[in-house]
Amino acid sequence: MLSHHLQGALSDLKDIIEITNSDIEDIKEAHHDAQFARLSLKEEKIKSFESKKAMIDYEISSMMIENPGTQLPELLDAQQHEALAELRVELSNLKKVNKKYAKFVLSISNLYNKFLERLVPTEMNGYQKRATSKATLLQVRV
Repeated sequence: MLSHHLQGALSDLKDIIEITNSDIEDIKEAHHDAQFARLSLKEEKIKSFESKKAMIDYEISSMMIENPGTQLPELLDAQQHEALAELRVELSNLKKVNKKYAKFVLSISNLYNKFLERLVPTEMNGYQKRATSKATLLQVRV
């Protein structure tokens, strides 16, 4: 059963990486609708991965309880060791891809915030921003 959960988790993880790479390409091209359309699929894959990871944790802890004097590496077969190693590699890949994605998201967010600030100047009122009294959407210069 552990091998089945490992393969499922790896499949979900690869799908999440692929979706995130597609998101990066769509951000570069400003295809936000395509990115938003994939959002529910991405959330579904993340939930599925988390569920499978919980099952992996449960299976491993069960194996450890059933064999109290045996170390984990001795309990796993070669295929399971290989799947765990691949899982570590894919998690590292996901971290790199998410970091790259976050840079794009922050850049775009800052750009939109600066545009908005130029259109509607705001000032801080405690912890909340509010439009300044001199905020206008249209300014005419002669």
